[in-house]
Amino acid sequence: MRSMEMRVNTFNLVHTFQSAQPVTFFGSLDGNSGAVSYVSSGNPVRVTQLSPGIVRIESPDLEAAASDFRERFRMSDDMRRIYEDIAIDQFMRDAVRKYSGLRLTLNDPWETTVVFVLSQFNNIKRIRLITSRLIDRFGEESAHGVKSFPTPEALSRATIAELNECGMGFRSRYMKAVAGTCADGLDLGRYRGKDYAAVKGMLMELPGIGDKVADCIALMGYGKLEAFPIDTWVKRTLERLYFNGKSTGIKRLHESVSGKWGGMQGYAQLYLYHHGRIDGNEA
Repeated sequence: MRSMEMRVNTFNLVHTFQSAQPVTFFGSLDGNSGAVSYVSSGNPVRVTQLSPGIVRIESPDLEAAASDFRERFRMSDDMRRIYEDIAIDQFMRDAVRKYSGLRLTLNDPWETTVVFVLSQFNNIKRIRLITSRLIDRFGEESAHGVKSFPTPEALSRATIAELNECGMGFRSRYMKAVAGTCADGLDLGRYRGKDYAAVKGMLMELPGIGDKVADCIALMGYGKLEAFPIDTWVKRTLERLYFNGKSTGIKRLHESVSGKWGGMQGYAQLYLYHHGRIDGNEA
């Protein structure tokens, strides 16, 4: 594997990897070195943070790996401005201080769709296990000797029984239906240039994809920062911080956050979710 060093600004690889984003589910984190390994278009990539301002990238195709890293970890984001927009109360200031360098990731729309269909009524450990099994069973081996993420065609050809053998349970029928729709001509990547409403509307027409999952895919597969996924952790945190602990409907919660953080709702959600989940919703 070839290697290169790259300068980074306001980036923490471990915080980012631990934040339950798509690369979390098919990549791996070395607990000793802090290196993150993943496969991008059949190309193995290993990233190690050497210091707050330097990462080392290793890969057989170094040019492709460096380009993927810049895009996947959103190196062009102006984190200073983003922090100014979202750190508007004590909870968010604490989250930004504690997890400085935590970045949103931008991932392949198909890969993002698969992992978030798997995420329904599931936990991170099990999503990782199922994703790993899918790649092992249905991914194609690349010229570099690693398995690529399964294509829509590969998953559409799988039987429900085969998908269940990967541990998917009730999600199998949704996965097969979504894969079939994509294999039959729905190009998820074509929606990259569409606006947030169009992307979310398209996603919610797919079998088994509701409001929260659609927002996760719109945010992490399409980079739509207007998206604000609301799961149990985020709902609980919003209610406690902004509604005096009162149970509040999803529609009202969405209305309350629209534009609240200078158009950076997606980043605000990431920090709300991570701080609330890791730190037990502490004030």
